This record gives sequence, C-alpha cells and structure tokens, in this order.
Amino acid sequence: MNPQKQVFTKIRKIDADELNQLKKRTDAATLIIIFFIAVIITRLWFLQIHNGSKYSEKADNNRVRMLDVIAPRGNIMDAEGRTIITNRPSFNIVWVKEDSPDPDEIIKKLSLILDEDIADLLKKVRESTDNPRHIPILLKEDIDWKTLVYIENNHYDLPGVRIEVLPRRNYLFEDFGSHMIGYTGEINQEELDAWQRGNYQGGDQIGKRGFEKLYEDELRGEKGTMYMEVDAHGFEQRQLKGKEPLPGNDLQLTIDLDLQLEAENAMADKAGAVIAMDVNSGRILAFASAPPVHLEDFVGGISTKNWQALLNNIKRPLVHKTIQGQYPPGSTYKIITALVGLSKGVINANTVFYCSGSMVFGNRRYGCWKQGGHGPVNLHRALAESCDVYFYQVGIRVGVDSLAEYANRMGLGQKTGIEFEYEKSGLIPTSNWKKLAKGERWQEGETLSIAIGQGFNLVTPLQVCQMTAALANGGILYKPFLVEKIFDPEGLVVKEFAPTVEVELVGMDKFLRLIRDGLVGAVNDKHGTGGEARLKDIKVGGKTGTAQVVTMEKFKEVDEEDVAYKHRDHAWFTSFAPAENPEIAVTVLVEHGGHGGSAAAPVAKKVLEKYFAKKNELQTEDVKAGKTADL
Repeated sequence: MNPQKQVFTKIRKIDADELNQLKKRTDAATLIIIFFIAVIITRLWFLQIHNGSKYSEKADNNRVRMLDVIAPRGNIMDAEGRTIITNRPSFNIVWVKEDSPDPDEIIKKLSLILDEDIADLLKKVRESTDNPRHIPILLKEDIDWKTLVYIENNHYDLPGVRIEVLPRRNYLFEDFGSHMIGYTGEINQEELDAWQRGNYQGGDQIGKRGFEKLYEDELRGEKGTMYMEVDAHGFEQRQLKGKEPLPGNDLQLTIDLDLQLEAENAMADKAGAVIAMDVNSGRILAFASAPPVHLEDFVGGISTKNWQALLNNIKRPLVHKTIQGQYPPGSTYKIITALVGLSKGVINANTVFYCSGSMVFGNRRYGCWKQGGHGPVNLHRALAESCDVYFYQVGIRVGVDSLAEYANRMGLGQKTGIEFEYEKSGLIPTSNWKKLAKGERWQEGETLSIAIGQGFNLVTPLQVCQMTAALANGGILYKPFLVEKIFDPEGLVVKEFAPTVEVELVGMDKFLRLIRDGLVGAVNDKHGTGGEARLKDIKVGGKTGTAQVVTMEKFKEVDEEDVAYKHRDHAWFTSFAPAENPEIAVTVLVEHGGHGGSAAAPVAKKVLEKYFAKKNELQTEDVKAGKTADL
C-alpha cells in the first residue's frame, strides 16, 4: 500500500510595503464607514431631537386637523325676558383646497349640485386666496335637506368638500324690529382690518347693522377648537378631544314684545315710525320703523334682485325712520310755541286771539287749516283745535331765536344720544343759521311758518317722543335707551343700564300743566283734532300734526286721494297717558299719510290700548295671587 501523498501549501512571503498598503485601504474603508454612520446618526439626531417637535407637529398636522368651532351668538330678549332672537343649526358647504387634487373639477361638480353659477363660486374662491390652504372656504350657506343628503352620500367623489354645521340666527317673530335688531353677515376685508384682535378670519359671521353690530363684542362669544383625525385623502376619520366654544352674552331690551308687535301690525300697510317711551325713565317700549326689511334676505348676503327691490321701494324700507327720518314737525311744534309764549309772558291761559281763517302779515296772507276760522281762541282751544292763527300771533311776538332756544332745550334739532348708529340731528333754524347757511337775513314772515312747525324745521320721530315725554313728566328730558341688561351664558347680570337725565326744566310746572290740559282737550273735547285716539276708561292727551311735503296750493282743487303719494302730507300724532299721572308717551309718524288725526292717531290708540290692557291683566293677576296667598 502506497503511502498517502501529502500536499503542502506554500505561503508566499508578503512584502512589507504591500501589507502596509493593505492596511491603509482597510483603515480608509473603516473611516468611510464610520463617516457615513456618523452622518446618519447626525441626521437622525437632527431630525429626531433637534427638530423633533417641529416634524412631530407637521406629522400631526397631516394626520390631525385643527378646526375652529363657532360659538352660538347670544340671545336677544324683550323686557319680560321673552326670547326674540336665538340660534338654529345651519348646514353649510365648505371646501378645503388642500384636500382637492383637481380643484377645477370639484368646482364644476359643485356648481351643478348647488345650482350656483360657476362664476359666483370662483369669486368666493378668489376672495379666499390669501387664507391658508387648510382653511375651509364657505361656498353656500343653509343648504336644504336634499342637497345635504346627496353630498353626504357622494363625499368620496368630492374630496375637500364637507358639510359644516354652524349656528345661524333664528328670528322667532320673523321681521320683528328689523331695523332695531339688524342682521349678521360674512366679514369683509375692511372689517377684518378694523378688528385687530385675532378673533376673526375670512368666512366668519359678524354683526352688520342694529344691535347685532352695536353689541358685537357681547353677542359673539368665544370660538372653540375641534381636532379631527384625517386620512391621506383628507377624509375625516374620527374626532379627538377639543375645546368647547363659549356662547355669547344675552341682551335684554327695554322693548315690550306685545307693544312692538301691536305697533308693527298697525303700520302694516304704511310707511313711517311708531315709538312708545316710559315718560319717567326714557326706556323705549316700542321702536318700529315701517315698512320692515326681511332679515332672512340678508343672511349669507342679499341677492342683487332683492337689494334692488329695496332701493326702488317708494316707501324707503332701508331708512330707519325712528332716528333717520327727518320731517317738518307740523302742529306738534305748537307745544314749543305755546311753552315759549307762556315762559316769555307773551300769553297766559286767558289770552285770546281772533281767528278769521287767515292772518295778514306784511303783503302776504297766512291761512289757518280751518278756512272758516275758529273765532276767538284761548290757549286751551288753540291747542285742542290746533288753530294756526293763534300760534302765528305767538310766534311773531317771541321771535325765531326764542323758539329755537326752547326747541333745543326740549330735545328737538339735536341727536338724542340713543345707542344707535347713523342717528340724524334734524334742524331747528335761527336767524344766525340762515345767515351762515343761506347768506341771507331772516325774514319775520318766516317765523310764522316756523311757529306752526313748517318752514326749515326738521325733526325725527324719536325727538318728538322725547319732547312729549318731558312735557308729560313735568320737564325732565331723559336720554332714550333700548338695552336694559346684559347677561352672561350662566344667567348672571354683566351690565345693567339706568335712566340718564339730560335736561331738567325748572320753574315751568305751571306752563307745562296748561299745555298738557290743552292736549287732553285735543283728544277729549268735542272739536278736538285727536279724537281718534280717545280711550274708554283712560284719559289721553295728544297733539295732531300735518307736515307739508310740498306747497299744496297747486293741489287745492284736487281730491286728496288723487294727489301723488310722494306729494301727500306727512301725518303726526304724539300723545301721553294717563293724563292725570302720565306713564307712557306714544309718537306716530305716517309718511304721506295726510292728516294726523285720521292717519296717525288711530295707530297710537292701538298701542295705548295694548299697554293699558296688559297693565290691567297684571293687576288682576296680582289681586288673584294676593287672595290665594291669604287663603
């Protein structure tokens, strides 16, 4: 057997230089590996530690969307705490651009679904270009149930489109106090710039007119926050914890719901204003401007068609006539003329002037409304029967500047200071005013027109009511106010408003009593001009007025109903009751209504009847409650 052949591997001797080169290569490779590991570690440190919170927030933003939750606006209540304006849910269509891969296609689809012009939708999108892409764009408010169901069932075909439920104003009595309450609308750029408090963003609702604007700070509340988890396509998966919104504060008005409705119903087919005021505090109990505006038309933006209809309406519904309507006061101004005459000693209760139906002054004849004349007239009869000639005589004796002085002291020709915007001041002329405004001397004949409430005189219905209240209460001119209290969401009183005395006429009790007596005669005497306001069990004092819009000479032979509406006289009636101890003043202005006694006095009567009927009911209930307590 042959011995096994042994194989030997010959190890080549490695050159030292070659070994050194190999080592260098190994070290270099090691360094490169270490370098890349260090880069990776550094990058991981930079991402995970140095900028960890930043990228974590970005990741959460992709996964979790933060949304504002609009707070319900505060309620508006009447003087008895009855809710007039509250909120209801509104289903709105909003679109998030960030979640839409094909925006043009989405807008086309929505145009068909919402039955909206595509140009209108694109306009809303363009107006929101400055907002972040994740902020929803409001495309349509208050959609109907059918549209809501369709979008919910097809939401996967409408990426970025969603239904947003927001509180919307609910007008429980339709257009109740529309000029007073006002309305809300989407905030515009000018309003965003004005409110530098970070509380608003594009698409938010804000008060535009009336109380909604004046008390925006109180009514709006505080936004909440909702966190919603979304998938990669932007579709909502589940709601996470958030912050609940804080509802706005509630306003309690001085307005009596029943009196306001009575006033508005009485003016249903008319244009003008009705104001009822507590004569002993300045609280406004009714504040109606007719015709009303339809508040629902303004929510979400009024259409061009509806806006144009308002502009073209001959009865001017956009004018808040209680404070913005400026009219000659007509014979209601005779209250001022009588007060000046008594105060200056020109007349007393027994002063008599003879009325033949006109009076000649200079080279002109100034007529009385009663063509046959009133005969011999004293102060009581002059006020009760509204004799023009009597007040011509008084006016020419006291002069225009004295008339203006007392008119201003009684609140005419100046803003009342009520908390409303755009209040007009009217005009009570003086001789100096004419010189500055017209560049002419005052003519004494012009004083005769001023003395009976014509000429340059202009007043608002609220001013006349304030004057009447001061006459009724013995000479205290209160500042009118409309808000009684402000409550927080828990019902605690945040703020309470008290009466404010503007002017107090001292030493005029006797004169004011004589004038009140004449006004009681206007309603209750056989030939009084305000008999249409007479009540069965309550004695009312009042003054009628007819204010010329244009000179009526050319219509002298024309029947009143044939005169164009815009040329007809305005009708006034201002009143107080009960005569023995006045509580309430009611002033009515019917635009182009003709005579105050026939057009305005019946409206005041309805408001007064409602006031005293309610008072009797409360007294009856109190008596019954007292008897029950005794038992």
